[in-house]
Amino acid sequence: MPKILIVEDEYDIAENLQLFFQHQDFETRHVDDGALVIAAAKTYQPDLIVMDLMLPNRDGLDLTKEIRTFSNVPIVMLTAKVEQVDKLVGLESGADDYMCKPFDAMELILRVKAILSRTEGKVQFSNLALFPDNREVTFKGEQVGLSALEFNLFELLYNAPERIYSREQIIEFAYPQYRDITDRTIDSHVKNIRKKFKEVGAENTPIQSVYGAGYRFSPI
Repeated sequence: MPKILIVEDEYDIAENLQLFFQHQDFETRHVDDGALVIAAAKTYQPDLIVMDLMLPNRDGLDLTKEIRTFSNVPIVMLTAKVEQVDKLVGLESGADDYMCKPFDAMELILRVKAILSRTEGKVQFSNLALFPDNREVTFKGEQVGLSALEFNLFELLYNAPERIYSREQIIEFAYPQYRDITDRTIDSHVKNIRKKFKEVGAENTPIQSVYGAGYRFSPI
């Protein structure tokens, strides 16, 4: 039974959505406060999120951006104003679809079913999150204290899961402004990153060595 997380602070809309989805054999959970959405997404791990744009404490765009740091779960955004659609598109919010209020509940369900048919078995949640704006990495909510140079390396690998980067490519792409970075420096940074993940409780390292080729990021 597909799980839908409904993020909506208008009680009547939320109640009707839950009834419609449950009638179509979906399991639902409702959250009405932006401050509670991230925790709900991580613990409930829904197959899709229906999210209102305007919420108490945090808005839908901000929440979508953070959710994308740890999950590819599909998100359908609800907006009360037509002009906000331009904002959704212009900011490349990370949402998979949007609908303007008032909307037809059956149309929403049909769109949700279409999205789920494409994403079934592909939705993933990770204990690891990267926040590029403040250059932080967390594991299970605990900050991994990477240095600036370690973050550069980790971000490069993180943004291309399973892609193998040679040491030369890492130097080229992660440290274009640095002239004194060597292969040995890269190996040292990787060693430190692995150590810091172990210190916050990670049983496995997110950076894998590929013999004779380089390094790659594997989700943990």
